[in-house]
Amino acid sequence: MSFRSSSSLPAQTPEKSGKTLEFRRARSGAAIPTFALYGETATPGQEVLHIEEVQSRSSLYHWEIEPHVHQGLYQVLWVRAGAAEVVQDERRETVQGPAAIVVPPGVVHGFRFAPDTDGLVLTLSARFLVEGEFQSVGEAFRALFSAPGVLQLAAGEAQSDRLDALFAALAAEFAQPGATEAPVAGWLARAVVWRLSQARAQDQQTAGGGARAHRHQALFTRFTVLVEQHFLAHWPVARYASLLGLSVPRLNRLVQAEAGRNALELLHERLTREACRRLLYIAAPVAHLAAELGFDDPAYFCRFFKRRMGVSPHQFRQQHAV
Repeated sequence: MSFRSSSSLPAQTPEKSGKTLEFRRARSGAAIPTFALYGETATPGQEVLHIEEVQSRSSLYHWEIEPHVHQGLYQVLWVRAGAAEVVQDERRETVQGPAAIVVPPGVVHGFRFAPDTDGLVLTLSARFLVEGEFQSVGEAFRALFSAPGVLQLAAGEAQSDRLDALFAALAAEFAQPGATEAPVAGWLARAVVWRLSQARAQDQQTAGGGARAHRHQALFTRFTVLVEQHFLAHWPVARYASLLGLSVPRLNRLVQAEAGRNALELLHERLTREACRRLLYIAAPVAHLAAELGFDDPAYFCRFFKRRMGVSPHQFRQQHAV
């Protein structure tokens, strides 16, 4: 079993069983498609708990889900059996079931499933996981969705079997009349998130060791959540450290231990990833995208991007043109 965060994955080329999953960049000035469920219009503030078979929607689109984004909604794709080519932001990989694909809000994602892939798609809004007495589940929820990634399991192992049973029970309960008014589906959704979060934490503790690593991970998760909320505002590292009750040197040591780089490097990495995402998916002028990314000077943005990626924004677009 291993959990791979997409933010730390090298770019990979999916196995070619036919054509490769393509990016279709939006027309100039257009946004990346935003949906509630794929193909359905999103409603601001919408409360969602929904689960469906992978094939129920994917088969309508020839088993290919075009790159899109959800705002305020969290998804887990449980691939019970079969395979999927997965795109999350600029990262690509091939996943073989059993596996869980974690998609936080705001992450551009798309899939091509092998025909007859067996699995479930769980879509949640935060309300179902953080209300009332379920504070501990809310913490697990935030930890699980702190970054996109893939939880790869082995068929027949206890962790995989428990997760499969929970997903199956949730799907069966959801299919009952009046399920959305009853509490059982919400309880089962919380159990799924709890199990997935524990599986991820287990991997991290195995790598980092014990209670101290767990405390560090909790702080690091809080930092990454703050980064997601404010990176476009170009907050200085000192402001993040202050909100976490840490000094800048201590925050840097924490981030170095958890991510292998200091806090400023992680901030620049997140900003660069967002720049790559928008250059790939939105055909707006570079100067326009620079302003959206918080850069007052387009020339400075170009220098920043070239220093990070080794090529200019224009060259990056050319290299990834389809």
